[in-house]
Amino acid sequence: MTETSTEDAKAAKPTFRSDVTVELVKHSAADSDVLWAARVSTAGEQSLEEITKDPERSKGLINYLMRDRHGSPFEHNSMTFFISAPIFVFREFMRHRVGWSYNEESGRYRELEPVFYVPGESRKLVQEGRPGKYVFVEGTEAQHELTGRVMESTYREAYEAYQEMLAAGVAREVARSVLPVGLFSSMYATCNARSLMHFLGLRTQHELAAVPSFPQREIEMVGEKMEAEWAKLMPLTYAAFNKNGRVAP
Repeated sequence: MTETSTEDAKAAKPTFRSDVTVELVKHSAADSDVLWAARVSTAGEQSLEEITKDPERSKGLINYLMRDRHGSPFEHNSMTFFISAPIFVFREFMRHRVGWSYNEESGRYRELEPVFYVPGESRKLVQEGRPGKYVFVEGTEAQHELTGRVMESTYREAYEAYQEMLAAGVAREVARSVLPVGLFSSMYATCNARSLMHFLGLRTQHELAAVPSFPQREIEMVGEKMEAEWAKLMPLTYAAFNKNGRVAP
């Protein structure tokens, strides 16, 4: 049996996080993209002149397109995010299929790192009410202590079982079956502004939303970080989205 080095043992020690990571790694997205896409219907090839013009002069057109739900001009742009979050977040995330592309790290091809999700103190733990009409409220100190303790203990046991199977020569794609959905994974997610607006309309709560949504907090954390990046790239489109009830056109 191969002896485990100090570095390997340290690397295999589980760590716990209550946050998520979202990084904008690549983009081709600006308010002018909406304008040249929209104006081709009346200006043909001359619509390309919008690329060099100040989009501020045409913010009324962007608002009109958003308000009357002319959605296709909002698709001619691209944003790629690198996201690190618990697996259960990605399983919700990948319900969004139209206008999205995903590539996630694979437990078949690499040994998965022992990084696990444990809710932070601000995470509401208690669900009250019946399905379809419930709210989340703060948990007690005892409930938070229990949640953290049980999660960490379970994660450690699961990862020890995973390591034991790998050490015995069991294939990674089989051994990963013992790992919980609280394990962190990473992926690239590419979208356009229209598909992102649809995501935000469903996966974030906002006072300006015309249609209320009740997302799980962990996927909302991802949505909030993506929204902040998009708002800087397309401020006029973002303003129109909020002005018109945060409904994707």
